[in-house]
Amino acid sequence: MHPGRAEVAAEAITAPTVAPRGEEPRVWGAAIVYRLYDVGYEIALDRALDLLASSAPERVRLVRGEGQAIQVKNPPVTVILGTENVAVAGERLDAEVSARVFDFGVVSLRMRIAAPREMTWSDFSAFGNAVDAEGGLAAVFDQYVRLLTERIRRAIERPALAAQTEDYVVYRISRLVSADGRPLPASALGELDVAPLLLNEWRPLSADARHELLPHRFSYYADDLAILTWDNALIVEPEAHDTDVQYVLEFANAQLLELRFYDAALDAELPQMYDRVSAARRAGTRGLLTRRFAPLLADLQRLVADSTELVERVENSLKVTDDVYLARVYSAALEIFRGRVWRSGIDRKLAIIRETYAMLNAEGQAARAEALELAIVVLIVAEIVLALVR
Repeated sequence: MHPGRAEVAAEAITAPTVAPRGEEPRVWGAAIVYRLYDVGYEIALDRALDLLASSAPERVRLVRGEGQAIQVKNPPVTVILGTENVAVAGERLDAEVSARVFDFGVVSLRMRIAAPREMTWSDFSAFGNAVDAEGGLAAVFDQYVRLLTERIRRAIERPALAAQTEDYVVYRISRLVSADGRPLPASALGELDVAPLLLNEWRPLSADARHELLPHRFSYYADDLAILTWDNALIVEPEAHDTDVQYVLEFANAQLLELRFYDAALDAELPQMYDRVSAARRAGTRGLLTRRFAPLLADLQRLVADSTELVERVENSLKVTDDVYLARVYSAALEIFRGRVWRSGIDRKLAIIRETYAMLNAEGQAARAEALELAIVVLIVAEIVLALVR
């Protein structure tokens, strides 16, 4: 799924392990591939529930008790879409495809590919790398998003499939045991073990590189673990129903996609704005009486209002009220995804547009004032001339 991974997939599958085979942990697990799309300005989730009724959609909430410290104003709609048979490292595997629909216009598609058998840790790492490198999954996702958006089109305001997408992979471990079958704590997976899976690095890394590339490691219970990177995460969780960490990671990815989308939209708008300003000024005095900047000012006002409203709605869609485990995972994800940097970029571009609006508005008012003064002078001169003629 990510550039550069395809070239090393075959090598990764046969790469040397980080520990002797007889001593490696053994795991049951799955790779969950996410692809997120912006499909419109807003989605009415209640309407989407009705349109997806035949697929038994649901509004999923956090299941952990501490989840009360994370407030989701409008919980997204989750729906199972079907099963696909996909090729991973030359083996055909069944994959469950599902979706999560967010009210701020994002659809997150998920493909869960379970490992075909219990594996050694190095074999599971190779399996995960092969899933991540499988280029054919993108076409499957594109087909599903088209079908899904057609089903819920009446719930989407201003439907349009954006060019920006966001990819993420979660490696979920449900059982971790030693070579002789003894249950192991999640801490048994050290940085050396996870580097091949999360970084696709099969040569031993230096201590500095490990700490720099894998700094975000979280654990709440003795048997759970979450390690986050820019484009993937490892989650060890024996409770099958507990997907809270995946939930907050998916939310963070959806928010990142919207920030990227509006950053790109403003990038595209700024050059057009400059061109339109130049064209309006070239109109000169011809536009004084027709408010030459009025259409441009209206468009700028609408752009700022739409962008500000949606970015605020995205950021307020999930609120953290306490510094609990899930909140720390969510905050770390936003930090890794550079959410503040994207938001700062959007704010700078919106400030440029607001300043341009204020400048054009003042320029237009000054031009109209000058025209009014000129008209008054002409009227006065006309009255004087008429008086002299009489």
